[in-house]
Amino acid sequence: MLLEICANSYQSAKNAQDAGAHRIELCQELSVGGITPSYGLLKQVRDTLSIPVFVLIRPRSGNFVYTEEEFDIMKQDILLCKDLGFQGIISGVLNADDTIDLKQTKELVELSKPLSFTFHRAFDCVKNPEEALEQLIDLGIERILTSGLQPSAEKGINTLKKLNEKAKGRITILAGSGINQNNAKRFKEIGLKEIHASASSTIESDSSLFSTPLTFSDSKKIKAILSVISH
Repeated sequence: MLLEICANSYQSAKNAQDAGAHRIELCQELSVGGITPSYGLLKQVRDTLSIPVFVLIRPRSGNFVYTEEEFDIMKQDILLCKDLGFQGIISGVLNADDTIDLKQTKELVELSKPLSFTFHRAFDCVKNPEEALEQLIDLGIERILTSGLQPSAEKGINTLKKLNEKAKGRITILAGSGINQNNAKRFKEIGLKEIHASASSTIESDSSLFSTPLTFSDSKKIKAILSVISH
């Protein structure tokens, strides 16, 4: 089973590589579900780490319905990631009624080629996941990052199992949200090939003016997950 670590900083990415993770989703600001990382972070990771890296393309927090200007920003960020030599893109667009925006998502997929493309957790907002699954397969998308439309992948495990069975190997179901060493093996047991986790620990700071705690992907937690899924 493959473990993708959601890394929110350079230190998190380095910890993921050092701990033996198989792949990174690079982003920033996990407290709002992740946004596109800065150019400086992208370049630092690309220049110094060798682990495969997929980059989250999400121009802001909030919903997944974008203006033309925001969509242009996303396309520019994808081109930058291609120029820098990353291995994959993680993105996606919805319509206002929470169906997949097939036109814009297809445009992102085509622009990303030959990079791998993952449709992110916007999938967890859709009303008809089985229909959405088939639409994403038709678009040539390689994987879907999903919690099974629930607050955590553990709560959505039955839906994850159904989606994986329906996919029949045509697309990879990448389970994510709340996965840790205590539940990781459950996803392997239902037949999934990949899981996604931040494996985070928190650095407390009494002196901060801001309420959001600083989190990082913890090498010990990553190794613990890898130990569980390798047996």
